[in-house]
Amino acid sequence: MGRSRGAGHRNHGAIGPDPAALKAHQKVIQTSYDGARWEDYLAEVRRFEIKHPGSPFAEYERGYLNLLQGNWRDGWRQFEARLRTPGFVPAGKRFPQPRWTGTPFPGKTLLLTFEQGFGDTLMLVRYAPLVKALGGRVLLLVQPQFAYLMTTLKGVDQIIPYGHDLPPFDLQASLFSLPALFGTEEATVPGEIPYLGIPRSVPNREGIAERLAVSEGRTRVGLVWGGNPAHPRDAQRSIPPALLAPLGELPEVAWHSFQLGREDRPDLPGLVSLAPCLKTFSDTAYALSGMDLVITVDTALAHLAGALGIPTLLLVTHAPDFRWMLDREDSPWYPTLRIYRQPAVGDWASVIHQLRSDLGG
Repeated sequence: MGRSRGAGHRNHGAIGPDPAALKAHQKVIQTSYDGARWEDYLAEVRRFEIKHPGSPFAEYERGYLNLLQGNWRDGWRQFEARLRTPGFVPAGKRFPQPRWTGTPFPGKTLLLTFEQGFGDTLMLVRYAPLVKALGGRVLLLVQPQFAYLMTTLKGVDQIIPYGHDLPPFDLQASLFSLPALFGTEEATVPGEIPYLGIPRSVPNREGIAERLAVSEGRTRVGLVWGGNPAHPRDAQRSIPPALLAPLGELPEVAWHSFQLGREDRPDLPGLVSLAPCLKTFSDTAYALSGMDLVITVDTALAHLAGALGIPTLLLVTHAPDFRWMLDREDSPWYPTLRIYRQPAVGDWASVIHQLRSDLGG
């Protein structure tokens, strides 16, 4: 996914001898994506392929669009082109050991590595038990923030926070390559939910419990209205807090904010901020376990809630990240998640109106 769109991952660097041509291509692709003009998107990919045959960048773009439109058979295979694209995967996450091809590896050690954002890691670690069933020892290299949370995951022999020394291993695979390696289609998404749990180590357990105690007996709803302010598409993905005011009309709701990194907040009655207690993903998982419902824009919290099996309402832009696909309310990745989509670019008001109507009964 691109750093300028979706959940955000583009960091390609130059491809081929003409960086200016790549930059112009990226601009057209980004504009087409932001406007949800998929035919224009595909036409630009075709144009670029004619001028730059064999470009892994163009193959990756085809994969992204195929995944968005539900053609997973071709999409995941084409998505692997990112590994052949200079600069896409940071050098610190590349290893000299052979890439795993998906075949059994008894007696050997396989390193699974995170590649992109927090949400991607949370979504893709579900494959660990399938990997473990094919071989010997499985190591998982993850962002340090996941060190304790991932101890609840089945199929992994050792969790290694990024930056720590790695033990010897024979093979390696990116988490984002596992859907392609397992030939994943909608009907074959690893479906055991929950696949993550609450770890023993929750640094701020007491503080979270104190904040939850005051809402005992009411419907607890967790809320996130903004993503990372540094994200290039933050203005599109995040919702101005004032637009959430209609949700305050819902009776008997105890609102709990999981919002981090923002000072502005919606005018909802009795809104309790859990942010001061959410220092690790273990803290966040524990706090989520106390919610009856989660309402969130497209952030890692949606993935964590989904991995924990917590009912979640996801609010996405008119041009969504590829994993949420198009024109559907459900997600094959998270059966407890329901999607609310902008009917037009920038139209959050309609999303909130529909949400208020559905929740109001």
